Amino acid sequence: MDTILVTGGAGYIGSHTTLALLEKGYRVVVYDNLSTGQEDAVLPPARLVVGDLEDTERLTRLMQEEQFSAVIHFAAHIVVPESVQQPLKYYSNNTSNTTNLIRLAAAHSIPHFVFSSTAAVYGLPESSPVSEQTQLDPINPYGRSKLMSEWVLEDTAAAQDSLRHCTLRYFNVAGADPQGRLGQSTPNATHLIKVACQAALGKREALAIYGTDYPTFDGTGVRDYIHVSDLADVHVRALEYLEQGGASATLNCGYGHGYSVRQIADTVREVSGVDFPVHETQRREGDPAELIADPGRLQTTFEWQPRYDDVATIVRTALDWERKLDHL
Repeated sequence: MDTILVTGGAGYIGSHTTLALLEKGYRVVVYDNLSTGQEDAVLPPARLVVGDLEDTERLTRLMQEEQFSAVIHFAAHIVVPESVQQPLKYYSNNTSNTTNLIRLAAAHSIPHFVFSSTAAVYGLPESSPVSEQTQLDPINPYGRSKLMSEWVLEDTAAAQDSLRHCTLRYFNVAGADPQGRLGQSTPNATHLIKVACQAALGKREALAIYGTDYPTFDGTGVRDYIHVSDLADVHVRALEYLEQGGASATLNCGYGHGYSVRQIADTVREVSGVDFPVHETQRREGDPAELIADPGRLQTTFEWQPRYDDVATIVRTALDWERKLDHL
C-alpha cells in the first residue's frame, strides 16, 4: 500500500483530498502545524504529525521512517491582502519552505510531487477564459511566492529524472463534503460563498460586495467556482496519472464558466431562504473583473469530468456545513 505525505492536510482542501485518498485505499500521513488547520479534520485512518515545514530535521526523519511514494503539498499562507502587508511571511513559507520540501523529496527519491498552486499566478489576465499558456504576471506576493515555487519544482524535476510533478492552479474553491464529514472551518475565512452563508445564518451582519462597476454583465466580479470535492478528486487523479508514468504537467482547475458576486448572493438567498443584507463598497486593488479557467487540458490529461458542477449544489453543501459548525 503506497504511503502519501500530505502537507497542510488538516486544512480545507488538504483534508478533503486526504479523505479522497483514503477512499482510494492509500495510506496517508498528514504533516500540519495547525496554524489554520483543524486536528479533527484529519479523519482516521490518516495519521497526523504536528510539525512545521521549517523543521527540516523532523521532515527528514519522517521521510526516512515512512518511505513515501508521493508528496501532495498544500501547506501555505493564502490571504492576498496579508501577503501585501507581510511579504516576507509569504516568501518564507510559500517559497523557501516549499523549496526545502522539494529538496528533501528529491534527496529521499520520492518520485511524485503534486503541488497546490493558484490562478493568482496570472495576475490580471487580459482575456478570459484563462489557459495555461496565458502570460504569467502575478501582482501580489502571494501569487509571486506560488509562481516561484512552481519554477523551483519545474526546474528540479527537469534536472532530476526520478522526480515528476503535477502543478494544479486553483480557481475559486468552494463547498463542502456532500456527506457532511468536512468543510471550510477557518473562522475568518474570506471565501465569498462561505461569507455569504455566514451572512444568511446571522453569523455576519452583511455580505460586502467589493466593486459594482466592473465591465461585467451586472457590474460585479465574475469567478469560476469549483467544488472542493471535485478538486480533491483532481488531486487523486494527478497522483494516479504520475504513478502510471505520466509526464510532469501544469493544469488549471476550474469548470470553465463563472458566476458574479450578485449571482452568488442570490443563490445563497434562494438556497437558504434568507434575504440577508448586502453592502456595496469600492473595488479592492488587484481584483480582476473576470477570472475563468480553461479546463481543457485538465479534462483531456486526466479524462476528468466534475461531479458537482452546479452552483446551487456548491452553496447547499457549504450552507449545510456552516450549520453543522454550530454543533461541533
